[in-house]
Amino acid sequence: MTFLEAAVLGLVQGLTEFLPISSTAHLRLVPALLGWRDPGAASSAIIQLGTTVAVVAFFRRELTGILKAFLRGIFTGKPFAEMEARLGWYIGLGTIPVGICGVMLKEFIETSARSLYLIAASLIVLALVLYVAERFSRFQRTIHSIKLIDCLIVGLAQAVALIPGSSRSGTTLTAGFFLGFTREAAARFSFLLSVPAVVASGLFELYDIRHSLSGVSAMNLAIATVVSAASGFATIAFLLRYLRTHNTYVFIFYRLLIGVLIFFLLASRLIPSGPP
Repeated sequence: MTFLEAAVLGLVQGLTEFLPISSTAHLRLVPALLGWRDPGAASSAIIQLGTTVAVVAFFRRELTGILKAFLRGIFTGKPFAEMEARLGWYIGLGTIPVGICGVMLKEFIETSARSLYLIAASLIVLALVLYVAERFSRFQRTIHSIKLIDCLIVGLAQAVALIPGSSRSGTTLTAGFFLGFTREAAARFSFLLSVPAVVASGLFELYDIRHSLSGVSAMNLAIATVVSAASGFATIAFLLRYLRTHNTYVFIFYRLLIGVLIFFLLASRLIPSGPP
């Protein structure tokens, strides 16, 4: 990546990671439209560390409270006595499905799954599923009513997001909607649940490609990560405020539009279907 590519891709990552529109799809589409090389799944995962910094910074008080309650429960022998302690367990348990699937499907995720045909199809299919969830959910439950079965269902939905184009935010929000949570509660749990999975993924990929990071590539990856952190923080604040009074139809329409656009560009041979 050049300096310009790093800045642009960092901005794209930060703006799209927390919206239900798929950051991976945009990290594949933008380079394809501009004639740049696909940054690859490894670089994308590292750039995602920036948005992890954003979510940790934004929810630092909630995360600190969860950690304190979790440790307090362990030391007092009452690990599930407090709601915040239970939430800590739920986040950990909800991360297991994506961890297992991520390891088992690593090669597929980094190669064949980055096909723009698959990404376009995922954008459209998940848009339709999100529409059904938006249309029929009760939107009554708060995050304090979350139970073990809820975290497992949302955790499985997060694993589905390993399919590029699905969107981690999109799949977990959809699951939260189906479970009857308010839009804001679903978004909050989605963001908190993303922390361990994204941190682990980014650090693993960073270690995996450590020998191939030259001074220039490392610097540009750092730039992309910083830009994604700043834009990601702003996006979180926007989305939580937006979902208090709005539905997700604008994101559903956008997903459908981008999905159809990608299919058109592929059919017209204006962009390549796979990584260059």
